[in-house]
Amino acid sequence: MPDTPHIVSDVMTLPAVAVRRDTPFKDVVRAMTDRQVSAVPVVEGDGRVVGVVSEADLLPKEEFRDRDLTRAEQLRRMSDLAKAGAVTAEEVMSAPAIVVAPDVTLGQAARIMAVNGVKRLPVIDDEGRLLGVVSRGDLLKVFLRSDEDIEEEVRRTVVAYLFPALSHTIHVSVHDGVVTLRGGVRDPALGWVAERLVRAVEGVVDVRSRLGDVDAAPGPADEG
Repeated sequence: MPDTPHIVSDVMTLPAVAVRRDTPFKDVVRAMTDRQVSAVPVVEGDGRVVGVVSEADLLPKEEFRDRDLTRAEQLRRMSDLAKAGAVTAEEVMSAPAIVVAPDVTLGQAARIMAVNGVKRLPVIDDEGRLLGVVSRGDLLKVFLRSDEDIEEEVRRTVVAYLFPALSHTIHVSVHDGVVTLRGGVRDPALGWVAERLVRAVEGVVDVRSRLGDVDAAPGPADEG
C-alpha cells in the first residue's frame, strides 16, 4: 500500500509567531509584517490559542477610517465596525480560532483551509496550546518531491502491491510530477485502482494510465 501520508507536523513552521490578548494593534501589524505572515494566533498566558488575527481582521480600521456609514450599513457591518475601533489583539481577533492537530494529514488540513477560507492554521496540542503554524505554502511542499522519489514510491507501493507477478512488465515514468503507467494487466479494473492509488502518492500532479492494453509498450517518454 502507499506510504503513510505526510502530516501537519512534518511541514509546520516552528517557532510560530503569536501575540497576546493585550498586544497593541500596531504591534500586531508589526509582528505580521516582520514575519511576512498573513495571520497570527492569539494566545493566553499558558500558550493556549484563543483566536487568530488575520489581514482581513485588520483592514476594517483602514476601510472605515474616513467613511460615514448609513444606519443600514452600520447595522449590517457591526462586527467590522467593532474591529475598526479595536486597539488590542483581543478586540480585533476572530474567535474561536480554526485550528488543527499535528497528526492531521496534509490533505485534511487543505480541506479545512478551503472550507473555512483561511490561509494559515494554528497547530495545537491536546491542551489547546500552540505548537506551530501551517500555511498553504507549507502544504504545497509535497510537490517539491523529485520525479525519482515519486517513481520509486509508485513502483514499490503501487505496482509491486497490485501486480506482484507482473511488476517487471509495468512501466512507470514521471516527468514534472506527472506519472505515466503503461503495460498489460489481466484485470482492467486493477488499472483504475492503480490510478487511484498513484494519485494518492504525495507530490503527484497527474496520472496518465495506459494499463489494460496487453500490447502496450513503453514509448520514448516512458524510457526517458
